[in-house]
Amino acid sequence: MSVSMYEISVPMFISMLENLSSILKKGERFAEKRKIDKDIFINARLIADMRPLTSQIQIGTDMIRLGIGRLADVKAPAYKDNEKTFSDLQKRISKTITFLKKINPKKMEGSENMEIQFSIRSNEFKFKSGKDYLTKWMIPHFFFHVTTAYDILRANGVNLGKRDYIKF
Repeated sequence: MSVSMYEISVPMFISMLENLSSILKKGERFAEKRKIDKDIFINARLIADMRPLTSQIQIGTDMIRLGIGRLADVKAPAYKDNEKTFSDLQKRISKTITFLKKINPKKMEGSENMEIQFSIRSNEFKFKSGKDYLTKWMIPHFFFHVTTAYDILRANGVNLGKRDYIKF
């Protein structure tokens, strides 16, 4: 029996978003406890030419919201990328989880074979199959941004470990 595109994506994305939400809560509590301006964490980067924590959350949620929308052939909600606080980031994660929970698994049936095309700014992307799009684009990009958000907080002293990142 084959595994569906829905089964290998949506539940995993929801789980990781919930973990990311917990990681952000831990970061916010750390800042409060240490009396550190929360904006330091919100705007923190691993290195000068990388995007800050806010962008990691924005891009990560965009990746799966828009991607699952494409695979399910449903219109994904638009977000403004204007988050400036931990609360704003939590709301964005929550809205993304809500969208994913509304996806009917049947809407993704057959998406493994559909051709996917889209553009980001002036770059055009084309995938021969939804399976390639999910496994070679969406999942790696999503985990890159979740990991980078984790790493930004960890590098700034938040006591995070593997069990914060991976929960079952």
